[in-house]
Amino acid sequence: MKPTSDNLASINIRERILEFLRRYPNQTFKSQELQRRLSIKDENEYRSLRIALGELEKEKLVLRIKGKHYKHQSHQSNRYVGTFAMKKGFGVVQVDNEEFREILIPQKFCSTAMDGDMVEVALFADLFDKAKQTKHTLKAERHEGEIIKIIKRAKEEIVGRFERSGNFYFVVPDDGKKSGRDIYIPKSAMNKAKVGEKVIAVVERWEDRNLNPEGRVVEVLGKSGEVRAEMMSVIREFKLPEKFPSYVIDEAEEVATEISKEEITTRLDLREEKIFTIDPEDAKDFDDAVSLEVLENGNFSLGVHIADVSHYVTENSQLDKEAFKRGTSVYLADAVVPMLPEELSNNICSLRPNVDRLTYSAFMEITPRGAVKNYDIKKSVINSKRRFTYEEVQKIIETKRGDFADEILMMYKFSQVLLKKRLREGSVDFGSEEAKFRFDEFGKPTEIIKKVRLDSHRLIEEFMLLANQTVAKHIAVQPKKRDAKTQQAIRPFVYRIHDSPLKEKLDELALFVKQFGYSLPPQNVTSKALQKLIEQARGKEEENLINDVAIRSMAKAIYSENNIGHYGLGFQYYTHFTSPIRRYPDLIIHRLLFEYEKGMNAERNNFFQKNLPLICKQSSDRERVAMEAERESTKVMQVEYMKRHIGDEFHGLISGVTNFGLFVKITDLLTEGMIRLRDLDDDYYVYDEKNYCIIGKRMKKRYRMGDKVNVKVIRVDSVERRMDFALK
Repeated sequence: MKPTSDNLASINIRERILEFLRRYPNQTFKSQELQRRLSIKDENEYRSLRIALGELEKEKLVLRIKGKHYKHQSHQSNRYVGTFAMKKGFGVVQVDNEEFREILIPQKFCSTAMDGDMVEVALFADLFDKAKQTKHTLKAERHEGEIIKIIKRAKEEIVGRFERSGNFYFVVPDDGKKSGRDIYIPKSAMNKAKVGEKVIAVVERWEDRNLNPEGRVVEVLGKSGEVRAEMMSVIREFKLPEKFPSYVIDEAEEVATEISKEEITTRLDLREEKIFTIDPEDAKDFDDAVSLEVLENGNFSLGVHIADVSHYVTENSQLDKEAFKRGTSVYLADAVVPMLPEELSNNICSLRPNVDRLTYSAFMEITPRGAVKNYDIKKSVINSKRRFTYEEVQKIIETKRGDFADEILMMYKFSQVLLKKRLREGSVDFGSEEAKFRFDEFGKPTEIIKKVRLDSHRLIEEFMLLANQTVAKHIAVQPKKRDAKTQQAIRPFVYRIHDSPLKEKLDELALFVKQFGYSLPPQNVTSKALQKLIEQARGKEEENLINDVAIRSMAKAIYSENNIGHYGLGFQYYTHFTSPIRRYPDLIIHRLLFEYEKGMNAERNNFFQKNLPLICKQSSDRERVAMEAERESTKVMQVEYMKRHIGDEFHGLISGVTNFGLFVKITDLLTEGMIRLRDLDDDYYVYDEKNYCIIGKRMKKRYRMGDKVNVKVIRVDSVERRMDFALK
């Protein structure tokens, strides 16, 4: 059954209503007048308008006066309505307010709110008084409040372990942030769950924070601690979609697999060119292909050819709505949750060898020193001549023999020129390591393999970075005053931005690396200074640890309609153009490029101006969820692997120091566990937070972050996903 409303459109209508009513704070409007002023023309949109008005009224963002007259509800009271999320030890309510966007809720004032609930919050009195004095006061304040009403329960599914105590049954949530409480389950609501099983529960009632919430089991996933149940719990915990709706699959199957002659005539025909793909050995979808040739003037012509997903996934189609909702493909340790159905991602859009495929090509004319002198971005059609793996290309680089050896060796040398130029200009080359797994027939990990960053990886990285940078400049730099076609001063676009890190974070990083003999400037730490630090640690055993701590000190890269540049890469302009099969922002970039090529009119310009902020936020949010889910799935597999190695000894580095123990990362397996202070029985140890170490009171023995240690695995807890080590 197809959905009756478009997620993106319904959210946009809410935003459009609020934006319009804020402009006329003292006026009221009938719903029919709002329909006309917001250019809502069809019946479905008008129905969405009426629904949105009802929701906004309930949330006290819009006031209804005399039947069907509506106006913006000015918040002169201390009451706000928003969506609740539980963090570590406190709550946060996201609100729709001009002066601030979130209110912090101390844990004791969270009432019975749970993740996703719509709640009403009262600001604490002192902050409310300041807010009345000036509307800008709260921008600089930490604003806190108390939840006074649960307006609507999210009814979110909660993943947890089914347990029993006496005659009582309850679910212990995997993610305690949901409520911070176990969920009481009456016998009538057990759904045949057995003690020790991993289950999905929903809260049915919670009226008193002094009592536990009551709920019911809606699904049993399997025995807690077993790898399949734990992996399924990761999927459910992060609300990853397990399958595509039937109407999305139906639409995917209706997509034409053959490229018409008429379509080819509208494109740059590159089917005879030497173009090929380079991807991981286990890749199923091929987003990008590359080509390189020497021009008569001695410059190089680099071609980056990207799957033209936008040709098949059209705006407002069911495929588009589903892709927007998913935001990105999620690469779990043993599976992929794709953004697009397999028929498109692995077949029609994928740049498979020896078949014609539609692409968007970025051609860059580059000098031998790596400067882009000219470029062209065109819709094209290619026929990939070879599907290479990174390992195959690496072998050609090392042996100088193999298919397309001349082209690959030229690409490698040229990519090194681009890399050196990029690093000179301020890019930070973080080299964080990743773990991948080999599995037995039952899906259990038999080997943990450290992914090695090859020259072939760098080759593709450099070409993609340059293409993304060129596309961003193409949009951002071109209009000097006003765009002649759109008559608009601003060209809406999606940028990949990375803010500069906070000074406190850099101070902490400087203090940390000092113990290894490295230093950072005391003021104005540039990306060049960070790159110098990374280079100094290159090849040392502490390299990965310093990389990890440096990455944690950085701001998070996000998508934004407002460009502030990319600190980590040292780029003034950057976007994501190169992976539209697996990232929604890239798909939007392709649409925007084509819109500008055709000549974007004012109506479409306004459409993107209104919609891009939501698209950027959704894409950033989904990327964050994907990263957390991927990290958690890796942890599941690491713990499962280490269950077979209890009693074994490993070499590692102390990767963290707390007042209750030492975190140790096993160097060869990239697996982290803990040495608990209670297991250090040779002395009484005191935590020295300032110097990242613990010190024995009697013997003065010191264990600090970065120290090399040998450890023995003494405990593995699959349910809690943690490992305990002992020093050897």
